[in-house]
Amino acid sequence: MSPVFPMLTVLTMFYYICLRRRARTATRGEMMNTHRAIESNSQTSPLNAEVVQYAKEVVDFSSHYGSENSMSYTMWNLAGVPNVFPSSGDFTQTAVFRTYGTWWDQCPSASLPFKRTPPNFQSQDYVELTFEQQVYPTAVHVLETYHPGAVIRILACSANPYSPNPPAEVRVLRGPCFLEMFLQHRLVSICSGDKKLIQLILNHLTLPDLCRLAQTCKLLSQHCCDPLQYIHLNLQPYWAKLDDTSLEFLQSRCTLVQWLNLSWTGNRGFISVAGFSRFLKVCGSELVRLELSCSHFLNETCLEVISEMCPNLQALNLSSCDKLPPQAFNHIAKLCSLKRLVLYRTKVEQTALLSILNFCSELQHLSLGSCVMIEDYDVIASMIGAKCKKLRTLDLWRCKNITENGIAELASGCPLLEELDLGWCPTLQSSTGCFTRLAHQLPNLQKLFLTANRSVCDTDIDELACNCTRLQQLDILGTRMVSPASLRKLLESCKDLSLLDVSFCSQIDNRAVLELNASFPKVFIKKSFTQ
Repeated sequence: MSPVFPMLTVLTMFYYICLRRRARTATRGEMMNTHRAIESNSQTSPLNAEVVQYAKEVVDFSSHYGSENSMSYTMWNLAGVPNVFPSSGDFTQTAVFRTYGTWWDQCPSASLPFKRTPPNFQSQDYVELTFEQQVYPTAVHVLETYHPGAVIRILACSANPYSPNPPAEVRVLRGPCFLEMFLQHRLVSICSGDKKLIQLILNHLTLPDLCRLAQTCKLLSQHCCDPLQYIHLNLQPYWAKLDDTSLEFLQSRCTLVQWLNLSWTGNRGFISVAGFSRFLKVCGSELVRLELSCSHFLNETCLEVISEMCPNLQALNLSSCDKLPPQAFNHIAKLCSLKRLVLYRTKVEQTALLSILNFCSELQHLSLGSCVMIEDYDVIASMIGAKCKKLRTLDLWRCKNITENGIAELASGCPLLEELDLGWCPTLQSSTGCFTRLAHQLPNLQKLFLTANRSVCDTDIDELACNCTRLQQLDILGTRMVSPASLRKLLESCKDLSLLDVSFCSQIDNRAVLELNASFPKVFIKKSFTQ
């Protein structure tokens, strides 16, 4: 039976990861040759000793629920000795990924999946940790204090996290390994006249299987190397091993590639700027979608190459590319056909973003969550309202200074909005009428997140119930001014509502949640707790 929550999308409170090892017996020569002896206080630990250690440092991660200048709900809480476990519940001292549940895959901003994605690749987030001592790991303990079950795979390698050189070996500690998949298909009596049939069969193979099959005979090699087999190329499942050599190997097959996913790839020197640039110069002309989330090899040169080599690009994802310098984002303004742009957790600055909005007027999906370098979000909102008339989804998660003036510009200028995330925007106040304005002017809203806004009140909920009947997801976590009666009215009006987050809403106690659940069983009503 499949889990209720998809892996690595659960609102999971990782508390700590404890790496425990018991060294196997080895000869002195083996230890010297492989440099795997454990040193502690300049002394070598006994071979059969057991070392228990916590993560020393969080080196990298794909997302977190907290802000960039805080410890609450951030991945940085994974380092060090635990101080919450064995308590359970929603604690700020824990590590939480931004997304949870299946709802993110069901909202208007969700992207279509890539073809040829291996069924065993389910990861949507990752976190990278370092430990003090090098060991042969015999156990990894993960303590989850809220909605457990998110970890599906653990990889380990011996490397200096600050070195630009790639690690020599990456090992899988848990979960299936894509390096050990073997082709088990038997093709019998295939002749050259069955080209269409062969192509249809090959469409069902994963990328490693396709590469292996190409080595069996000349006929199948021709079919497996056909650029039509690489219209969609998802390399994210192989991020731990992908390098310049891999891109060079695939280059001649990818001249017609339209969708390319390089998310998580190339870090620590696996992919160079030169290798990426060579690949795009050959394979970028037909690209319409490019996924580069957490690709830390990117620099300004890479974005310049993208802007020059990919004239047809419509979707660009730079989520958590937080090492890109601010000036690099100026090149995005040249991609005038963009319809989707994800800049979550990047260092894009206001001037560059205004230029992008001015020239990319076809934008339909825009993510600016946790972009801490933007000085005035009201100016940005005004430009969005003036230039992006086709906008359908907008993520302003944790934008620090948008006010009712910016909301007014958005509501009047972007009437097609179906999704709006204003979570953790502290400068918005219900008393200004900003939320009732949204309800009146954006009747197509399907997802609205007002997370942690203490001022949301019954009036706002009543306006949503009257005007936004297509609403499917609503997050009002933390409000103190919404009553069960107004929520009941909302649930009666919005028949498609599937997610209602009322965590830490002081007027909505457990009894109220149970009563609403009984009346509206199809709606997931989320109520966080601590104990």
